[in-house]
Amino acid sequence: MSDLDLYAHVATRGDVLGVGIGTEPAEWADLLGTDYVDDVDAGLMRQDYGLVELSFEEAQGSWPCFGISVQAHRLRWDAESAVPAALRKPYGAFASSVRFEDLTAAINDLGCSVEPDDDATATDFRRYRVPESGVRLIVRVDADAQGAAGDLWSLSVSPAWWGETG
Repeated sequence: MSDLDLYAHVATRGDVLGVGIGTEPAEWADLLGTDYVDDVDAGLMRQDYGLVELSFEEAQGSWPCFGISVQAHRLRWDAESAVPAALRKPYGAFASSVRFEDLTAAINDLGCSVEPDDDATATDFRRYRVPESGVRLIVRVDADAQGAAGDLWSLSVSPAWWGETG
């Protein structure tokens, strides 16, 4: 498998190696390890593994995951240390960028589609979604030091979008 396989899997399935929305921080630590930065404030927690960033909300003594982001743009500066070892093992080396057209083809190969998402609030990014999963893709549309036009910026999984899926 390749890094593109990870992105396509997350985009079409909404999970990382089978772990997804609703899971507890301990399950993510079992999967990705304990090398992360966490930030806890007012019943919310963020765990940042570099490439993967997770959001949790306290609910009756537990901390279910409510958001998964794959921050592909972070690989531009350090593809080696930004990728947890647990992901390098099955997917191999990660490139410093991901072309949107390559990811779209990989998503199509898995039987899903990509469509524009009507979000006209940003001029330097475009938002797309995979209707079958509700996953959002953020793509850079202008080139600067932050990335090239046509590069994937991030993937976002959120149950708030699930009601919008096809």
